[in-house]
Amino acid sequence: MITIKESTYDDIINIQSLWADEDVMKYIWPGGLHETEEAIREWLDRIISARPMQNYYSIFEDGKYCGETQYGIVEGMNSASLDIKLFKFARGRGIATQALSYSIREAFKHGAEKVWVDPHPLNANAIHLYHKLGFVQKDMPKDVIALGENPTVYTYMELCKEQWEERYENRKIK
Repeated sequence: MITIKESTYDDIINIQSLWADEDVMKYIWPGGLHETEEAIREWLDRIISARPMQNYYSIFEDGKYCGETQYGIVEGMNSASLDIKLFKFARGRGIATQALSYSIREAFKHGAEKVWVDPHPLNANAIHLYHKLGFVQKDMPKDVIALGENPTVYTYMELCKEQWEERYENRKIK
């Protein structure tokens, strides 16, 4: 059984392990991101204080930590960035689809009108997942570039709330 829950301080060690995993981070932070528990606690403090405009979730399968998903609604843009990271053992089994769908619904529930991702173009599995969920590749908007995203390095993909509702919510596919 898959469980997706808001991350808490009890998840810090799991997050630290996920971020440090070289395979998990190969497209965004080669070699892994090695943060102290205190640095992750401070980061989580910022996430918690910004809820519900942004949120970070820990993903478990039968009680075993598998990874994370998150959304962050960009104020003034009515859009939300999304992300998902899973350990290798958790990939290819539908966990990412379920977890990312959860983040999409939460972002729309809290005011986003569109959600977007910007995977590395070599991350074929992520791009396949996003296409499967209905994301469409487009030119990266100027307002996303202004946030520090790089259109020459990453592939921009977006999904509008209306398309999501037509595809999933209205058909009760969750």
